[in-house]
Amino acid sequence: MKLKLFDYNLPNELIAQKQMKPRDISRLMVINKASRQIRHDYFFNLDKYLKEGDVLVFNNSKVFPARIRFGGREIFLLKELRGGKWEVMGRNLRFMIYDLGFKSNVLKCEILKKMDSGNYIVRFNLQGKKFREWLEKYGETPLPPYIKTKDSAQIRKDYQTVFAKSEGSVAAPTAGLHFTKRVFGKLEKKGIKIEFVTLHVGAGTFQTVKTENIEEHKLHEEWAGIDKITAGRLSRYKKEGRRIIAVGTTSCRALEALVDKEGRLKPAKREVNIFIYPGYKFKFVDGLITNFHLPKSSLLMLVSALAGRKFILEVYKKAIQKKYRFYSFGDGMFIR
Repeated sequence: MKLKLFDYNLPNELIAQKQMKPRDISRLMVINKASRQIRHDYFFNLDKYLKEGDVLVFNNSKVFPARIRFGGREIFLLKELRGGKWEVMGRNLRFMIYDLGFKSNVLKCEILKKMDSGNYIVRFNLQGKKFREWLEKYGETPLPPYIKTKDSAQIRKDYQTVFAKSEGSVAAPTAGLHFTKRVFGKLEKKGIKIEFVTLHVGAGTFQTVKTENIEEHKLHEEWAGIDKITAGRLSRYKKEGRRIIAVGTTSCRALEALVDKEGRLKPAKREVNIFIYPGYKFKFVDGLITNFHLPKSSLLMLVSALAGRKFILEVYKKAIQKKYRFYSFGDGMFIR
């Protein structure tokens, strides 16, 4: 399947630069993948489109300040390894020890290896709690390149879901950004089941697919986890015929990657790199709450796999006409 089939033109003014206040007043497009019906609403009315017994599955991963700037250079933390080592993105890094102490002479970074991917393996002299404390003070929120707003305490708060718990993402699971106490209260009142999995979002989520034939694209690995109790409940819900609705493409990828051939989830903690595009047969997920994604991105391909490529592009065209806000801080879509 050709990459150009997933392209569309988006006016720059529709790229959302900040979070709505409150979060749940963002708009919500509700689409029915079977009837092709489209409805326009606001996110705080999500419960209207759900029924008692539906199951929403959230990604509880927490964004950490993964960008470090120093001396005109930049390091973007990707994955923690062992012994103070990390896989990072960076440009023109030399095999030397950099002082990242910001006049405090506390943190040092040794460049150990350049990988075939172009990323680097580095080692910091601080580990564990001390390194996390340093990042909280000097690191920056890893905002996607299309958000031009400068890092601040408010942005750091806005770029985090209200239920974030397990630290490890370098990008927010953005579908979850719309949820507030008000929305959760309405869901509880209606009898909606709430469950959590973890998928630590990698920097590859910012990237578009580069290969002309999308089947040749290799998706980056991300750590996913689900505990025994949650896996058991979700497997039971699925067997009972309840609708399983993933909140975000990250939750969707976690569920589809961790389900077995019999359609059951088992407890797991491992790297996954499932690439979902048209032709994929969903094994566990029935519906999806998501944002509006970049052209030629693996995320656009995932929603196309669920609802159909032509229909999704028609939906995106309608969203542009209706002035919906796109990308991380943008409006939401419910595919049911």
